Order: sequence, then C-alpha cells, then structure tokens
Amino acid sequence: MSRTVVLRSTVLAIALTVSGTALAEQALTEAKVRAQLTEQGYTHINDIKFSDGVWKADARSAEGNRVDVRLDPKTGRVYPDEQVANLSEADVRARLAVAGYTNVHDVDYEDGIWNAEADDPAGRDVELKIDPRNGRVIGGDKD
Repeated sequence: MSRTVVLRSTVLAIALTVSGTALAEQALTEAKVRAQLTEQGYTHINDIKFSDGVWKADARSAEGNRVDVRLDPKTGRVYPDEQVANLSEADVRARLAVAGYTNVHDVDYEDGIWNAEADDPAGRDVELKIDPRNGRVIGGDKD
C-alpha cells in the first residue's frame, strides 16, 4: 500500500471518529425534549429531567391522558408508559447477550421500556434502558 493511501485512510478514520464524537456530544437538551414532545402532540409537559441514562417527563397525551414518557437521549424517540412491548423478557436477554452483556438480571418492563442490570462488555456493572421494539440499548448508568 502506498504512503498516500495509508495517509488518506488514516485521515478518513480520524475524520469519522471526530464526527462520531461530535454527534455523540449533540445530546438532547431540556428545550429539545420539550420541543420533541410538543411536536408529537404532548401537552402539559412537566418534570423534565435526565436520569438513569434517559430523559424523563410527565405530560398529557393527545387524548388528554396523563403519561410518563422516556426519551432516547441520542435519537429523541419517545417511549410512553402506555406502550406495549414487542419483545419478551427472553428476547431482551438474548439481544443483550448478542451485544456482549453478561450476568443479565432484574429484567423488567416498566413505563414503556425494558430495564435490566448486567455487566457490560468491559465488565462494568450497569443498569440499562432498552427499546421495547428492537432490543437496542437506549440508555444506561453505572450500577
């Protein structure tokens, strides 16, 4: 491989790393959370806070029902507590195992998202928030 190709590959890798870091740093703010919920028809939005690796808020749905919602801090996807899970506990455990998590325990479905405790791929004890539709980890915190 020529030095030019190696240099271009290195520069491209650095650029992708920097852009990925920049995207990761563009986490939702409280104002963006409020705007996201408002765009989706939620009203009376209160108690917005970042906790356990996800944004949380109290609101009223478009139908006027009081709901607790969780938001993915990267994508802004809203998970209302009334949402029905598409995955079973066994599905969630399997998806976490494939993602490299071990010692998965205390798996439960609450407030529209799956929760679990596990050891992450680096061996750290973590609490996880999991998308009920696809099993993707949307948030987490050290246990």
